[in-house]
Amino acid sequence: MSYQVLARKWRPRNFHELIGQEHVSRALVNALDQGRLHHAYLFTGTRGVGKTTLARILAKCLNCEEGVSSRPCGVCGTCREIDEGRFVDLIEVDAASRTKVEDTRELLDNVQYAPTQGRYKVYLIDEVHMLSTHSFNALLKTLEEPPPHVKFLLATTDPQKLPVTILSRCLQFTLKNMPPVRVVEHLTDILGREEVSFEEDALWLLGKAADGSMRDAMSLTDQAIAFGHGQVRREDVAAMLGTLDHRHVLALLECLADLNAASLLAEVATLAEQGPDYGGVLDDMASVFHRLAIAQMVPSALDNGHGDRDALLALASRFTGEDVQLYYQIALQGRADMASAPDARTALEMTLLRMLAFRPQGVPRPAQTPLPMTGQPEGAAQAPAPQVSAPQAPVQQAPVQQAPVQEAPVQQAPAASVAPAAAQSAAPVTEVQPPMADEPPPWATEDVPHDARDAGFRDLTQDEPQTSAATGSAPAAESAPAMSATGAQAPQPSEPVAAPALAAAAPSSAMSRLSAAFGSAQPEPEPKPEPEPEPAEASVPEPAETAALTSAELSAPAQPEPAAPVVSEPVMPKPVEAAEPMPAAAPAPVQASAPAPSDAPSGDGRLNHAEWLELFPALGLGGITRNIGAHCLVEHDDGTHLKLRLDPAQSAMMADVHRERIHKALAGQGVVRELEINVGPLPEGLETPHSRRIRLLGERQLRAVEALRADPHIQSLEQQLGARLIEESVNSFEPDNF
Repeated sequence: MSYQVLARKWRPRNFHELIGQEHVSRALVNALDQGRLHHAYLFTGTRGVGKTTLARILAKCLNCEEGVSSRPCGVCGTCREIDEGRFVDLIEVDAASRTKVEDTRELLDNVQYAPTQGRYKVYLIDEVHMLSTHSFNALLKTLEEPPPHVKFLLATTDPQKLPVTILSRCLQFTLKNMPPVRVVEHLTDILGREEVSFEEDALWLLGKAADGSMRDAMSLTDQAIAFGHGQVRREDVAAMLGTLDHRHVLALLECLADLNAASLLAEVATLAEQGPDYGGVLDDMASVFHRLAIAQMVPSALDNGHGDRDALLALASRFTGEDVQLYYQIALQGRADMASAPDARTALEMTLLRMLAFRPQGVPRPAQTPLPMTGQPEGAAQAPAPQVSAPQAPVQQAPVQQAPVQEAPVQQAPAASVAPAAAQSAAPVTEVQPPMADEPPPWATEDVPHDARDAGFRDLTQDEPQTSAATGSAPAAESAPAMSATGAQAPQPSEPVAAPALAAAAPSSAMSRLSAAFGSAQPEPEPKPEPEPEPAEASVPEPAETAALTSAELSAPAQPEPAAPVVSEPVMPKPVEAAEPMPAAAPAPVQASAPAPSDAPSGDGRLNHAEWLELFPALGLGGITRNIGAHCLVEHDDGTHLKLRLDPAQSAMMADVHRERIHKALAGQGVVRELEINVGPLPEGLETPHSRRIRLLGERQLRAVEALRADPHIQSLEQQLGARLIEESVNSFEPDNF
């Protein structure tokens, strides 16, 4: 006996063997069991999904010798003849080859005669959409009112070409495409019965290549068995189909997740050795990005179309939601622009590099890779500020040491410090070089906020040793401007920073001494080579500087001294305008009462939930990161480790990049912790920043509505004209502080 192909050998023989068309088989089985049969059925769907097979099974059910039922016996003469295609009362017509109206009329002339052998005469017209308009018109009357012994079964892959008059006379059933999962399951069963060894990855390639057609999948399996010498291996199937290996697409996505442009281009070079369809590569990548978005939003809905469900779930956690959406749009746009590119590979590479260049967080550069515009390594983009050598520096604080000469208000600050002459003569004066033209000034960068510089100075002041009589040194000699031997003011290493705690502790007598010193006649320093500062910048010293100088000047006399040291007279710099006597006690209470932004945590250094609600608006977060932080509660804070609990409804958008942004924002406000964000149900009675904002907005609108209700003009309009206030349209003009 000759070899029979798998598609014909394993064709279903009854409704219960049918694969993947349960909605059609259920309707037909119930109709057969209840005796509610229609005279015309129309089966539509793509090629190879079972249209002709369904029609033959239905003809077998109608003419089985054991009676009309949904389970034909399959062993009687009628069933065997129908399976073999030689049953005389099953008339199969190929409409593609018999399109003329004469052929249709010849067919209909025999309709009136009774069946020869079976119970019903069944007309199976395949590819019915190929009939001509005259043939359809000739078929209309018979199709509407056929003899009781005649059943029409129509099959087509293009139902849009059928006249509506034909569609209205038939029961239409649309057959579904076969998903790759169903194809793989069916091929696994068939190859097991055929005793053919196979690899599951090879079956996934066949299921994808079948494109929804079970017959195509069976035909490709026959070809793969012959190509692999009786085996179905993945390498053989990939070589036979000539399609792109799905693992290459996943490798490209791994490089995108690692933000490694070099590996990305290397993978494209490896891919180019196979001569792929670069447009198909972008199509596959867009499809994978779509599945990644599903994996992030609804993981349970992710299909296993390539047998890579677990790999995609792991890969989805390495991308943020906005990255996936952006990459999908860039892939679609790159596919559309491919026709205008110099070549297909260039279009693919530029599309992949565009994904890295335009991602929201940017692509990190290697540590020592020269920048293309400056020729300097990235680490040298911001050169460190010049250091000023000073004896007995207690703590190396970067914000205190970095200050350029151009800061005129700092260098022209008044000095009223007491320092030994020996310490002044021994201290070397180092000339500060101005910063390079290409590097930004330290006060213009965002890396060192003012709050961090204030906190660093307070730590430095608290850690300094007290003045001792043996050494004759005072802390004020380090914080006050240094004087040269001629009385000129030397360049200072840092801007004097206010110390509220020390200023509040200064006695009133010291303030009077400082005022007397400012009011006395002072010698003028030698002229400086740099240009004069702006008049608005250095006319009167800042209150913060006065408070710092007050505390520094009083720190030395507060302790007994066995020997009177040589004290240099305080020297005032040359003012730009006429100097006025400074108020003695006014600035200090202002600085002492204003809390620093870095003091957001409570007094014990731990962050509670009430402080989190007040601190959140000052974090400066935006976008998805702000939305995630607004749905968090403070779960625990031990001073070194901060735990936040996130609302489960927002967990789909959570990613490591958002946690890093929140951690950086907290550090900018002085809350330096190891941050951990856990997803869990929120306790009752506690507000998140989001719910607090909603409540405050509601209260603001309620106050605005009440104010409008009390307005006499509004009341007059309501009483005289019957006007009505639409409360939903009321907006409050109160300041938005949340």
